[in-house]
Amino acid sequence: MISRRSLLTTTGVVAGGLAAATLAGCSGEPNIPRPTASPTGTIKDQLDQVLTTIANGSTNFGVYVEDVRTGGTYSFNGDYASQSASMAKPMIVSMAMRKAGGPLTGDNATNATKAIENSDNDAATALWTFAGYQGYQTLADDLKMTHTHLDEAKADQWSWTWTTPSDQVLLVRTLSSGGSTALTDDECAYLWNLMGQVEDDQTWGVGQPKSGSVNVHMKNGWVQFKSTDGLWAVNSMGAVEGEGRNYRLCVMTRVPDFDTGKAVTSEVGKWVFSILGSGSL
Repeated sequence: MISRRSLLTTTGVVAGGLAAATLAGCSGEPNIPRPTASPTGTIKDQLDQVLTTIANGSTNFGVYVEDVRTGGTYSFNGDYASQSASMAKPMIVSMAMRKAGGPLTGDNATNATKAIENSDNDAATALWTFAGYQGYQTLADDLKMTHTHLDEAKADQWSWTWTTPSDQVLLVRTLSSGGSTALTDDECAYLWNLMGQVEDDQTWGVGQPKSGSVNVHMKNGWVQFKSTDGLWAVNSMGAVEGEGRNYRLCVMTRVPDFDTGKAVTSEVGKWVFSILGSGSL
C-alpha cells in the first residue's frame, strides 16, 4: 500500500435500533440512521441504545469510552480490530521520540507537528523511516496495547498497522496522564500538546463537541483499502473535557466511503458527549 494521500486518502458500518432511526436530511450529507428518541435508563443503557442504532448490526464498528471522573469504562465491540490509518500517527511520533532519546529537533520536530496537527502523510512517513518500523511493535508491547500490531503482510507500512478502540483509549490515557515506563512524562506532554492543536477541519468524530468551553485532544484516521475490499477505515480517538465532562473515547469503523465514516464517528461523538453530560460511568 502506498502511503501518499493521493492514493490512500488517509488523514465499515452505515449506521436501526432505538425504536426507529432516521436518515440524515441535509442535502449532500450521508444517509446514516440516527436515534429518533432520547435514550433511557443508566448511562450504559443509554449508550447501548444509541450505539446499537448507529451500528445497525454491523460488526465493523467499535467504541470504547473511559470516564475520567470515575474511572468507569464502557465497551461496544471495543476489541474490534482494524487498520489504524492516520490514527497511527501518535504512535509514530512516540517512536521517533524514543529513537531520538530526547526532545525532537529540526526536521523531526517539524514533521511531528505536521503529522499530528495537519495529518501530513509525508511527515509521518519521514518519522516512520527515522524511527524504524520495527519500533512500532516494541512500543505497542511496552504500552501493553495487546491488540495493536504491525500487519503481517505489510509490516513496513504504517497505515496498515492494526489496533482496537480499547487499545487506543489506553494510549490516550498514557499520553494525557504520563507515569508510563514506555514514554517519559515530557514525551507524553509534548505529544499531548500537539493533539490539542489539530486543525479545525479534522476535529470531527471524537472532536465534534469542541468549543470555547470544551477542550479536545485527538487524532483521526481515514484510508481506503483499494487493494483489498475497497472499503474505508475511518477512525477517531482522543479526549474531551469541559462543561462537566471528562472522558476518553475511540470510535473505529469500516464503511463504503469517507463521508459516511466521518458522519458515523461524529454521530457517536455527539451522542457520547450528550449522554455523559447527564451522568457518569
